Amino acid sequence: MESRTSPSRTGTTSKFGTSMPSNDGDAEHFCTSCAFAESCVVVGYGKTELSELHCLVEHVGPFEPGYHIFRNGDPFRALYAVRSGMVKTTLVDAEGREQVLGFYLPGELVGLDAIYPEHYPCDAIALEVTQCCRFSFPAMSALASRQPRVQQHLFRLLSKELGSATLLACDHSADERMAAFLIDLGDRYAARGLSGTHFRLSMARADIANYLRLAAETVSRVLGRFREQKLIAIEGRSVELLDPPRLRELARCVLGV
Repeated sequence: MESRTSPSRTGTTSKFGTSMPSNDGDAEHFCTSCAFAESCVVVGYGKTELSELHCLVEHVGPFEPGYHIFRNGDPFRALYAVRSGMVKTTLVDAEGREQVLGFYLPGELVGLDAIYPEHYPCDAIALEVTQCCRFSFPAMSALASRQPRVQQHLFRLLSKELGSATLLACDHSADERMAAFLIDLGDRYAARGLSGTHFRLSMARADIANYLRLAAETVSRVLGRFREQKLIAIEGRSVELLDPPRLRELARCVLGV
């Protein structure tokens, strides 16, 4: 498996001037982008109570854009939590066609779908300069058996991953799919303390189209239509959600809310 370690411990700044979450927290608290922060905060846990979890963490990266964090078929030994940057997961079929499966932001776990087959069923590729935390899964599994809150949160993350995979399986319109994609990204950024209405689309338009099961030309047309309707402002890869309530209503059937 390809991996690199880095001594870097500081936060980064996005192209919008938005400060990304600091990586390591302090002696008592996990970093704000930690994939397990939510379960820790809910029960008042910090590094003191979950020192065993902290010991499992190995910082890896930075990974340059296009770098494979893991590849389809690699033995499953670890989960990766994005610390900074963005990761996409893809699957290439027998004819060499790529299918984009998902995009992962800071604080999100990559590799949950490898637990059952015990090998990674897809490729994970950095879309921009990316750093990750790597958790040994055998060690984490043993810890989860002793720490019910960690186990519950791991199950919750797995359930959420499975639910996300089914969102685009139904017969939704291109406008509904794109609205859901933008609202979902915004909500996930907002949950991490960043702007939920002004963010960068680190993925290429072709990747968005592939993920949404649309033609690239359709994605361009929908974005253009959203701009004309004053739903969004877009310049290059910078997008601003001008009317989130209308977008959310358009996305309601896809998001199931």
